[in-house]
Amino acid sequence: MKELSLNILDISKNSVKAGAELTEIYITEDASTLTLEIKDNGCGMKKEMLDSVTDPFTTTRTTRPVGMGIPLLKLAAEMTEGSFRITSRSESEYPENHGTEVTAVFNKNHIDFTPLGDVISSITTLIQGSPNADFLFNHTTEKGEVTLDTRELRAVLGDVSLDTFEVILWIQDYLKEQYEALK
Repeated sequence: MKELSLNILDISKNSVKAGAELTEIYITEDASTLTLEIKDNGCGMKKEMLDSVTDPFTTTRTTRPVGMGIPLLKLAAEMTEGSFRITSRSESEYPENHGTEVTAVFNKNHIDFTPLGDVISSITTLIQGSPNADFLFNHTTEKGEVTLDTRELRAVLGDVSLDTFEVILWIQDYLKEQYEALK
């Protein structure tokens, strides 16, 4: 993928498909590294699936026989001399504490570093496409942080759906304002 924001979108959509009520997205940056963590409380994966999930020919999709999201993120991190880790606890084995966590660390100074890209569009697309799921987004840099928690929005909005046009525009503007303040 040409931008890490597309990986965020892809993996977070997988979290929603896995039944996650909450998907947490953390980006932590300093001068030389970018760490991306995506955690969910979805159904998780059993060990057999977890062991093969970085293989592009492993997928739960029925529309095509390949799944490229996780393998491409792993490759992108490792190409920068970074690291990749995925852990998961299946709901059938851990009914009270299940879900998946993906962590990718990138060396930002490496020639093969994939840019973060349009993270605002990825986050708003996630919310618009999955208005009943909750997302916690946090991007921490040396200059400050950008945050959004849909649970807080629900508390204020009451019965108004998060995929309402005006709400999506507000979310987009809210994130833009926070990023502008970091410049």
